[in-house]
Amino acid sequence: MAHPVPPEVEELLTSEPLMAHFATCADSRPHVAPVWYHYADGVVEVLTTGKKLANVRQNPRVAISVQKDTGGRAEWMVTLRGTATVVEDPDARREAAARINPKYGAQAAEYPENVLVRVTVGSANYQTY
Repeated sequence: MAHPVPPEVEELLTSEPLMAHFATCADSRPHVAPVWYHYADGVVEVLTTGKKLANVRQNPRVAISVQKDTGGRAEWMVTLRGTATVVEDPDARREAAARINPKYGAQAAEYPENVLVRVTVGSANYQTY
C-alpha cells in the first residue's frame, strides 16, 4: 500500500508551527477544536483532554485540517483522515510533549493533564493556492 501522505504534504505539515483543527465525532455529532500537533511518517500526535479525548475514546475515526494563510489569504490547506489511538503510557506522553510543546513556545512539562493521542493517517488531501 502506498504511503497516504505525499512528500510535498509532509513538507507542508512540518514547515512551521501552525494550528491544526482536530475533528472528532460522538453521539452522531461533530466536534472540532484547535490543537497543537506533531507530524512524522504518517502519524499525527496531539496532546488533549476533555471533550476531544472523550470523543476519541468513543469513536476513533477523526479528521485533522491544517491551513497556512497570510493576512487572511490561504496559501495551502491539508486535510487528513485517520484512526486515533489513546496512548496511556506516561513515558510516551512525556516524549510527545517534548516534541510538541516547545514547537509552540511552551515548556515540555506544561499541561500535564493532557493525554497523548496518535492518529494513523489513512488518507490525505491538499490544495495550494
